[in-house]
Amino acid sequence: MKFDRKSLLLYAVTDRAWVGRQTLCGQVESALKGGATCIQLREKEIQEAAFLEEALQMKQLCQKYRVPLIINDSVKVALACKADGVHVGQEDMPIERVRALAGEKLILGVSVQTVEQALCAEKNGADYLGVGAVFSTATKPDAERVSLAELQKICRAVSVPVVAIGGIGKSNLPLLSGTGVQGIALVSAIFGSEDIEEECRRLRRLAEAVVCV
Repeated sequence: MKFDRKSLLLYAVTDRAWVGRQTLCGQVESALKGGATCIQLREKEIQEAAFLEEALQMKQLCQKYRVPLIINDSVKVALACKADGVHVGQEDMPIERVRALAGEKLILGVSVQTVEQALCAEKNGADYLGVGAVFSTATKPDAERVSLAELQKICRAVSVPVVAIGGIGKSNLPLLSGTGVQGIALVSAIFGSEDIEEECRRLRRLAEAVVCV
């Protein structure tokens, strides 16, 4: 599926750990109101039926704001809820298998950490790459770091857009300037904030100053 690279600009990845005063859907809507350009629904702990039910609600919400919905890991859920895409990691289903199941219906995002992985993912049908963790992150404390130099090498090696992820917030987001990234993916910086809508406005301004257009 062809998509507008600009939709990767402020890429919000959900995390149920931050649900509190608002429901997950409420948090996502606040992020969309604040300028999030893409939503990834990430669920690791709930059953598939509950995941699908939530994905259907999230799809309606994203349609309302004309923003793509990406499902983490599950091609089955992505197809069932008519999401715009699916994102997989190196330890998930092989990229070729994901593309075969999804056909050209879904945007395919793939997590990579090296130039070799990036080139392989692009060759096998990835539409965009997620690269990280670029900074230390509490969301995935065991995640291996990817240096900014390696991030830049990956951006230069592939023709598909690259999204930086991992430990990114207001203080270090400007450090990504010049790397060639076309999107910034955030988890706690968005969903862990007191005012998600206003925080997204701030983060979007920072992202617009950093991304390679």
